Amino acid sequence: MYTLIGGAGLIGRTLAQRLVKLGHTVAIIDIDPTACAHARERLGVMAFEGNAVSTDILYEAGIQKANIVCAALRYDALNLAIVSLARHYQVPHIISRLRHRDFEHPLRHAGAHQIISTVDLAVSTMVNAAEYPQVESIMHFEKGQIEVLKLSITEDCSFVNHRLADIARDPRFPASSLIIGYQAQSHKNLVIPNGDTVLELNSKVLVVTKPETLHILIDLLQPSQETSLLS
Repeated sequence: MYTLIGGAGLIGRTLAQRLVKLGHTVAIIDIDPTACAHARERLGVMAFEGNAVSTDILYEAGIQKANIVCAALRYDALNLAIVSLARHYQVPHIISRLRHRDFEHPLRHAGAHQIISTVDLAVSTMVNAAEYPQVESIMHFEKGQIEVLKLSITEDCSFVNHRLADIARDPRFPASSLIIGYQAQSHKNLVIPNGDTVLELNSKVLVVTKPETLHILIDLLQPSQETSLLS
């Protein structure tokens, strides 16, 4: 896919680097010549020096053939302009960074298909790290209606050496939860498990659950030492 990124700041450059690794053809636009040079030399992407909301620069960068446009400039008003122009050029998928909540509706109205709040992401990640320090990673979907988390299975877990089918039938395991990924060892790939998959010690699982059962699930699969001593 051809992806055009407006903004060669830290977010824009990091995004470009990740997309290149995934096989995208990436072009980036920024007014800073140093940032553009860095993008060309270090990231191996096309970089166009100029105003990312200039129709001339956008056309030169190939917006008319872009599959994806990512508005990653520092200011919401400029990202709003990029989104509007991308919609004008009928780009199939438009993504925008968001700093201030007041711009969410204007961005959506302008044509952004996905809006990523950098502040919300940072705060949510820090809250999760403080609230659930034992969880490796956690993501929210559908505005927090669904949680997906990655957990390590410790020796305190009562389900070690049990089949996933048996775990799912255990009355302690929340009915609204499902183990969707399994990594037997850290050097092995994450796989999609089935009912016969056995939960091994020190393995890792990817679990989807509802917010109201999050604490129950964490305590069940990775009980704290304090919980273990009380049980």
